[in-house]
Amino acid sequence: MGRQLDEEAARREAAQAAPRPSPSASGLRRARLFGRTDPNAELILYAEAWARRIHFNMTFDMVREAVKQPHNDPIVTVAIRSDGSIESITFVRSSGVPAIDDAIRRVIQSQTPNLPFQPALARDFDVIEIRRTWHFDTAIRLY
Repeated sequence: MGRQLDEEAARREAAQAAPRPSPSASGLRRARLFGRTDPNAELILYAEAWARRIHFNMTFDMVREAVKQPHNDPIVTVAIRSDGSIESITFVRSSGVPAIDDAIRRVIQSQTPNLPFQPALARDFDVIEIRRTWHFDTAIRLY
């Protein structure tokens, strides 16, 4: 009995010490849209609707001063769950200006909840990862 308890304690300690897998390593069914083309038309429609919503609801005033500084066009991956909630916001490439990166996070969070997936899309995926390049000139554009 004592040996069995010791073995169970050792397993628990090993499980706690093990590194946690990244969200993309989860058992959830994921779609990754890192461009604007995919064979799944529902996926494209959802991603384009998400990008339009960001584009039309974000005021340029949020970043007007920050984008006057030298910066890169940030590349951002947003993981959206089937219920429309945000799973994660990941900067693949930062703008190099923390104020711009923070504004992007605030914009994405301010648009939640997103629309839930349509039934056909929800049958296939639990999470959609949408990657876009954010470009700032006189407006905000997602490429």
